[in-house]
Amino acid sequence: MKLVFATHNQNKFAEVKKLIPTHIDLVSLTDIGCTEEIPETGKTLEENARIKADYITEKFGLSCFADDTGLLVDALNGAPGVYSARYAGEQKNAGDNIDKLLTALKDQSGRKARFTTIIALNLAKDRHIFEGSVEGEITKEKRGDGGFGYDPIFRPARYEKTFAELSTATKNQIGHRGKAIRQLLRFLENSISR
Repeated sequence: MKLVFATHNQNKFAEVKKLIPTHIDLVSLTDIGCTEEIPETGKTLEENARIKADYITEKFGLSCFADDTGLLVDALNGAPGVYSARYAGEQKNAGDNIDKLLTALKDQSGRKARFTTIIALNLAKDRHIFEGSVEGEITKEKRGDGGFGYDPIFRPARYEKTFAELSTATKNQIGHRGKAIRQLLRFLENSISR
């Protein structure tokens, strides 16, 4: 079974590919020759995930899933949320995003946050949604050199290390994207076995 993961982010693609069984041929946007940046014009994570999945299905006629992930910080009323990737501007620079977030939280004692991933799957003519979340808090400085995005400043609940300090296997086990992907995989396994 060939399935497109609608992302240009090679770090994200590599992280997700480790979770996908080998009988599913997972390919990226680059692999199918889609070089354009799909506009994320939705007002919610689900809308953005659907926009990306629908774009690939309509333009390339392929089964596809797309995700959108947001970091929601309680003290900032859920910001950066749907704007997480471009929080510091359209250049989508992770370092700039982190710096802006740490500055916004500089005088805040409450640093609770959650990562949420929504996956939109287009399989044949059916559309499905999967969701995963992880609670945690924003650290006061960057720690660790693994992962990507906000990982160096997000410490999941019940852990002393940030996502950037944890192994990829641990992050995939407890993290938002891993939880959503496991829901997707359970659905795919049930669909294939029918």
